[in-house]
Amino acid sequence: MNLSGIRQFVIATGFLIFGGVFSEGTAFPAGSPAAINGQLSVCGRKLCNVHGNPIQLRGMSTHGLQWYKSCVNNRSLKALAKNWKADVLRLSLYVQEGGYASNPKRFTRIVDRLIKKASRFGLYVIVDWHMLDPGDPFANLQLAKTFFTAIAKRHADRTNILYEVANEPNGDAVTWLRLKSYHQQIIPVIRKRDRDAVILLGTRAWSSFGVAAGADETEIVRNPVAAKNIMYTFHFYAASHGTEYLEVLSRAAKRIPVFVTEFGTQQAHGDGPNDFVLSNAYLALMKREKISWANWNYSDDHRSGAVFVPGTCPKGKFAGGGKLKEAGAWIRTQMRSKDRFSTK
Repeated sequence: MNLSGIRQFVIATGFLIFGGVFSEGTAFPAGSPAAINGQLSVCGRKLCNVHGNPIQLRGMSTHGLQWYKSCVNNRSLKALAKNWKADVLRLSLYVQEGGYASNPKRFTRIVDRLIKKASRFGLYVIVDWHMLDPGDPFANLQLAKTFFTAIAKRHADRTNILYEVANEPNGDAVTWLRLKSYHQQIIPVIRKRDRDAVILLGTRAWSSFGVAAGADETEIVRNPVAAKNIMYTFHFYAASHGTEYLEVLSRAAKRIPVFVTEFGTQQAHGDGPNDFVLSNAYLALMKREKISWANWNYSDDHRSGAVFVPGTCPKGKFAGGGKLKEAGAWIRTQMRSKDRFSTK
């Protein structure tokens, strides 16, 4: 049995191999996204399951774990997996603002525990290095290497992990060439421990393919990162980012592998009125092109972009999907629609 076969045996049986002896491990629930699709890979421009079929994952991103970790508990995860019918959870680990840099060991333990919790429900997990300010990823290069080394070492045997290595790079000095150099340093850190996981690469100007800085996807198309099983991230907020962003996403999806790891129906700061008309146009495009996505955000923050009403977490009722704001009810409906992926 080759390595791929061993990994699929683990999924199917829930056993891990140590020194030739089988020990009981954690199997994904039957019928869950991770059980159905197994180890993901990038085939051409698409995200594909273990059978080589292009799929679309749909899910939610947490808010910053330093503030809203209480919204990621067994009851909320059960609601997300069972009621919302989500496929993926993005764990947003802020680097600054009281996040990872303030206590690396503590936040590594938090992410480790949440990966295990989400995995018990058969969800895919995006480990998001949520760098934002400062916008230059090199400002936290060594911290990133330390963190991804620890997480990849602990979870290399899992088939449901994806790594997002730079949330929203930004700033005039952060050119695509500089950002590409960062990616080329982080990818080997992960690959040393996890050879198979899909790695999600931030794009410049707040993961907009450079649109927010007057560029577009062509800078990546002409000078891509030379690595396997990688995708490029794109973020949008429908009430702020109109047809220009939509057109760039449409063109990019035909030229490079894309994963929308964060989007909202509101303005770019995650608040304000919802634009469901343009959001529907984005979702139709992503469905047509099988672009996977995660919506911002699965918390009870007061802003309109948080799906739950304030006070829901941690002990609120999540039966029926939870007590939702307007955007929360809308995104839950979209997520529950069919045709997410093939079962073969």
